[in-house]
Amino acid sequence: MSSTRARDDASVAAAVDPDYPIDPVPTAARKSLFSLAIVLLGFTFFTPTMLAGAQVGTAFAAGSLFWVLLLGSLVLGVYVAVIGGIGARTGLTTVMMCRYSLGTAGSKLASVLLGGTQVGWYGVTVATLAGLVASALEWQGRGAEIALMLAGGAVMGVTAYVGYAGMYALSVVSVPLMLALAGWVTWRSLDEVGGWSGLAGIEPTSSMTIAVAVTVIVGTFVSGGTQAPNWTRFARTPRSGFWACLVAFLVGEFLMLFFGAIGALSFGEGDFVLVLYQLGLVGWGLVFLVANLWTTNDNTAYNFGVAGAELANSRSKKPFVVGGVVLGTLLAVTGIYDNLIEYLVWLGILVPPLGGVVIGDHFARWRAGMTVPAGRLPAVEWRNVAVYAVAALAAWWSNEAEWFIPPVVGVVLAVAGTFAVQRRRRPQMTPAG
Repeated sequence: MSSTRARDDASVAAAVDPDYPIDPVPTAARKSLFSLAIVLLGFTFFTPTMLAGAQVGTAFAAGSLFWVLLLGSLVLGVYVAVIGGIGARTGLTTVMMCRYSLGTAGSKLASVLLGGTQVGWYGVTVATLAGLVASALEWQGRGAEIALMLAGGAVMGVTAYVGYAGMYALSVVSVPLMLALAGWVTWRSLDEVGGWSGLAGIEPTSSMTIAVAVTVIVGTFVSGGTQAPNWTRFARTPRSGFWACLVAFLVGEFLMLFFGAIGALSFGEGDFVLVLYQLGLVGWGLVFLVANLWTTNDNTAYNFGVAGAELANSRSKKPFVVGGVVLGTLLAVTGIYDNLIEYLVWLGILVPPLGGVVIGDHFARWRAGMTVPAGRLPAVEWRNVAVYAVAALAAWWSNEAEWFIPPVVGVVLAVAGTFAVQRRRRPQMTPAG
């Protein structure tokens, strides 16, 4: 009898995804701060982030550009670090925390929004990779690009399918290589314009308000950053989760934006892919960038995998990784890359209020520990859903009116509104033991 029970327990354990997509990460599976920081840096070291930096860079003089990039990175970094610390405390993914904040049915909104935007980002990255490789190999025609998109989309999903261990192994190799590449690009760019003094004399070739620039910067990783708990839930302490996010989403994001902007100012080219080829990076540079894009896209695939697992209440993320990879690759083929800035602006409007609701709800109700099991949660937590709707609408208005910074407006209103409405009620819940 005991042997039968042991076999049953072993089969159940084998059936559970080792990345725990809908369960709290147990203590034995927690990771070090170094491990988390490497994985998250691999996520933020991303060529399209350089592209966003390049487009912002052509709109500002060098003297003010540094502060604009720092402001955008600071807004993103602090926001992500706070929600990352909460993820470390709870051991849950973002979409699973949304079950406590939005209800078991309301959380589906979060899964669709966060998972859907990550599928879109997957397509952007696949398109970037295909364009880069086609240019390097001098392959002409749309057919060649489509073939590269299909191949790249499939390959980059492999490490996400494996899980955290696969993403960590890839990031350990890719992050140092990307730093070396980006440093070399900066050195060559400065040499091209005669050093820092020459850079300061370059006049902007486009226009963009500070609010739009910060919104674009935040939009580059606000969807992925809101899902930082997908990794920080593996942290041994909330402090480790907080600092891993701050390193990746403040320092790492700023460096990628800065490197892209410097290249754009030096060569007058807003597309960082073209800047690289002007610098003569074809062979070993291509290898570095392919590795870089891969580390980000496997994290992206991991995100929509766990979002899909929450939607289906499945203990395995793998079928949803495969489905998202297929859909993201199809989006790349249809040309999502051509609408990048508009896409980033909308991400900066819709996603930050969602993270703000989770943060506000955490400090109002379950800072000392998670509430009762999910089976006793309401289907929809209407107060928080209403706060999200109002905060997202305010962020949209802020963008339309060009008043202040839309992502900041959305986050601040969501945090304050959720905290206020939840502190006014007497919750019928107790901390889980």
